[in-house]
Amino acid sequence: MAAPVNDERSLLTLIGELPERFSTLIRAEIDQIKAELGYKAKHFGIGAALVVIAGFVGIFLLGTLIATGILALSLVLPGWAAALIVSGVLLLIVLILLGIAWLSFKRGSEPLETIESVRQDLDAVKGAGDYDRY
Repeated sequence: MAAPVNDERSLLTLIGELPERFSTLIRAEIDQIKAELGYKAKHFGIGAALVVIAGFVGIFLLGTLIATGILALSLVLPGWAAALIVSGVLLLIVLILLGIAWLSFKRGSEPLETIESVRQDLDAVKGAGDYDRY
């Protein structure tokens, strides 16, 4: 006798397959969450490293560049104008680094596929939405 086609399986057979299918689904969702959290942790790590680098650059450049820039510009401008220009350049560098770090943090905090996948699974269990019927 030929094996029954999916449409010919009995209700008891389908009910018997539910625990296996459910545990497979849960394992797949957990694996997907692990992958997503790894992705997010990577981007948070990159963002944190960029913040540290920005702070490091900001602190050490602050003393040397301010002094050098102010002294150089004070030859052609008043001292206060020279100090203001040098401070503006340093602020611009720090803001660019922090902007890159912010983008990395933002990318790492975006929900990926897991949330939508869980919603689709819940809709399938409820019998609503688009899903493959067995």
